[in-house]
Amino acid sequence: MLSYSTYVAPSKPAVSNDLPPGEVRRMWSPTAATLIYGERDAILVDPLMTQAEGEDLAGWVAASGKNLTTIFVTHGHGDHWFGAAPVLDRFPDAKPVATAAVVEGMKQNLSPAWLDGFWRDRFPGQLPDRFVVAEPLEGDTFTLEGEQLVAIDLGHTDTDGTSALHVPSIGLVVVGDVAYDEVHLYLAESVAGGIDHWLAALDVLEGLQPTAVVTGHRQADASDDPRYIDETRRYLKAFAAAESRTNTALELYNAVLEEYPNRLNRGVLWNSTRAVKNS
Repeated sequence: MLSYSTYVAPSKPAVSNDLPPGEVRRMWSPTAATLIYGERDAILVDPLMTQAEGEDLAGWVAASGKNLTTIFVTHGHGDHWFGAAPVLDRFPDAKPVATAAVVEGMKQNLSPAWLDGFWRDRFPGQLPDRFVVAEPLEGDTFTLEGEQLVAIDLGHTDTDGTSALHVPSIGLVVVGDVAYDEVHLYLAESVAGGIDHWLAALDVLEGLQPTAVVTGHRQADASDDPRYIDETRRYLKAFAAAESRTNTALELYNAVLEEYPNRLNRGVLWNSTRAVKNS
């Protein structure tokens, strides 16, 4: 019988000169990595971002006493996989894998525009010295101690070419950034029909009828409740409705905040509204 545990890297400061109205600093959302394990072996999903996060995560995996065989990456955003190198320093025999679409997204995040113009600007001196791109999976399934794990291609959600990892035997889906738990969604890449594609991806997840859903951005005490699929759907629809009745980024920002005043990371909401309203 497989089990799983979740490690959450806490929110951290990010360098930015574009702060949300009334905010004094830009924070990055807390981010989750998931260890799926059997009696001996384990698979790690999304090995975080910074050198320090990767080292701490590797220590957490080592403390489990399990043999790490595989690292699975759900999507190309660097905050979910740049930390693979320090994990692999501790577990050199582990194999990083992802869907073919995710591998392309990983490579894009290593382009100068993303790596230097985005990630290193926001986290100077904190990223690993090397980056390990996953190998594309052959097919959509692999196994852990005889139990099947299924990579689910989901297309565009908070970026292009995203995926989730389904573990049918225990009703688990590790969804990366396809669903969020009490954190504002990143919608800066979701212009020109992106929300509709994201809603379709949520329908696919819901069709799996999971009993546990691990989101990529969440608080440490999150519940893994499948309701976060529908709550993400509600947020997307609320954002789209607010977008249609507002004219500026600030108006859209305030409209979403009025409906969701308590979600973490207003900075990512501000980035999203600025991108959507081209301002």
